[in-house]
Amino acid sequence: MGKLIKNHWARLIILSAAAYQVAAAIEGFFWPKIFWDFLTKTLDGAVKPIPALQIINLVFGLFMFALEWPFPGLGGSAIHRSLEFRLAILPLTALSAALLYQATNPAIYYMIGMVVYFWAYSEGEIICATPWTLPQRGKGGSRV
Repeated sequence: MGKLIKNHWARLIILSAAAYQVAAAIEGFFWPKIFWDFLTKTLDGAVKPIPALQIINLVFGLFMFALEWPFPGLGGSAIHRSLEFRLAILPLTALSAALLYQATNPAIYYMIGMVVYFWAYSEGEIICATPWTLPQRGKGGSRV
């Protein structure tokens, strides 16, 4: 059996979270609700009358989906191959998802994906320029 390629696994988790976040943002336009409204009503202005949090979640969800799939313009670019960029943007995406009531599950998925990406980063994995491919071995023999 082969080794687990953690950045591919994390990519699938993030793709699931992004699709869920887009659906939650669209649902939030019809039923606006902040997750923390049982503690305070001061955050209600973020979801109604102007749906700012829903728009933020929609933009983040679409961007993460475009980054992870990847969108033809992003595939192979430096931003697509950067694990560091993903580790920097995922906390912001998870925070915006955690604030919207409908998007609390994607926030949990983003956190799990962030842990798996950090695991991949700490083991020195790279994201290949061609999406969904494996890194090529050198000509000098096998690499363990």
